[in-house]
Formats: sequence, C-alpha cells, structure tokens
Amino acid sequence: MRYGGHTSCVAVARDGQPPTLILDAGTGIRVVTGLLDGRAFRGTILLTHLHWDHVQGLPFFQAGNHPDAQVTLLLPDQQDGDSASRVLGRAMSPPHFPIGPDELLGRWTFGVSSPGPLSISAAGFTVEAREIPHKGGRTLGYRVSDGRSVLAYVTDHCPTALGPGPDGWGEYHAGAMGLAADADVLVHDAQLLAEEIPAQAAFGHAAADYAVTLARRAGARRAVLFHHHPSRTDDALDRLAGQFTTAPIRVDVAAEGQVIEA
Repeated sequence: MRYGGHTSCVAVARDGQPPTLILDAGTGIRVVTGLLDGRAFRGTILLTHLHWDHVQGLPFFQAGNHPDAQVTLLLPDQQDGDSASRVLGRAMSPPHFPIGPDELLGRWTFGVSSPGPLSISAAGFTVEAREIPHKGGRTLGYRVSDGRSVLAYVTDHCPTALGPGPDGWGEYHAGAMGLAADADVLVHDAQLLAEEIPAQAAFGHAAADYAVTLARRAGARRAVLFHHHPSRTDDALDRLAGQFTTAPIRVDVAAEGQVIEA
C-alpha cells in the first residue's frame, strides 16, 4: 500500500522537462502517462530483458499507444538473431494478447542493443550498456548521463551466478562495477535478503546487502534498492531500510512515484 505494487519502470527526465527516456516497461509504465499531462510520449524505451515483469506494461502505456507518439524501443540482441518486434510478439500477440507490437498507435521503431555505447533518440542523454548475469535470457544494465549526473540501472542481477564473491552475496564483477562507477545514483536489484540467497538466488536476483556494498565499492553516492520481492510487505521494507541507516552512502528503498533529483 505504501511502496506500491507495479513492476519495473523508471522514467528519466532533464531539467524539469517531461521524461524522454524510460528504463523497462513493466506495469509501472502506466504511471508515466500522468507525468506527460496528456501529451504523447516522444523518446526511447530501453528494456533490460524480456521477462514478463519488464514488458507487460507496454500496451497499457497510454502516452505511448497514442496517435502522436514517437517511440524507439530497444531490447537486448537475441542469441537467435530474431528481430525485436518478433521477439516482443511472442508474448504480445494472439492467443496471449489481442494485438501485436506493430499495432500500437503512433510511430514505433523496434531495435536491439548490444553492450557498449548506445545511439538513442532521447535528447540530452548518453547511454552505455553492459551485460549483467541473470537467469533466462540476455540481460543488460544501463548507465545514463546528461553530462552532469550519472544514473546506473542494474536490474535484474544474479551475481552469485559468477561465484559467491568475497561476502557470499556474489561477485563484484566488471560489468556491474563499470556501470556503477562514481554514479550519482545506482538503482539496483535488491529482491533478496542475505539469508534468502541459498534458497532463492536461482531465480536470478541479488541481495540488498550486495547492492549497497557494490555501490560503495564502485564509488556511487546513493543506492536505491529496487525490484522488491513480491511477498515483501511495507513493514518488511521499512525494516530493510532501517538496516542501512548507518551505511557510508545514502540508501533508499524504492517506492512507486518516488522522484530522485541528481
């Protein structure tokens, strides 16, 4: 009730302007329409990967499914070489859904992204992508800059796939460290508690302790714990926040509608 129940979506804007960059398109993308005051979305949507909780909001994004919308959507390139629209259409088409990606209103362009600098249509942003270990399909993390501030977005992330690491929470590997290096804000997967790793890490997620330690090791100034466990209650998330009140960097527990300025 307090932290919200939508799935992954972060909207990025510059200097008080409407958002032109959206990271992931879970059900939270429905909220972005209200940020545009009735205007159509014009910009870029970057998907980290194609699990349901990161794409199912797309057809319900009213500002994107709009006659005046101009949207570039990029998803990680696929090992089978299939096109972006065909990959999305596997879930967003009959019999699973009444329309396909190509039937969204407005002007949509679908493409793929690979690790490295990205060319995007969101004015004023530069973006770098790096591969992140996560179970069940290629996953990218993103580093976004407007030339003044840096946002690192690393979800979903299974660092234990690369070994236990020095703390038993997973390896602090070059991909994640590079994205988070000296970032103003790191938004990071924190679905698990440290004690839940042995039983649940196989689903592909990280512990909150790992996220905060990664931020500190990489020189990030602020960590935002994201992608909460579906069964985590508001009170449990309050207790999680309390664990990091004495951390050497600022730690926030992400909540629906939260606005961060950097």
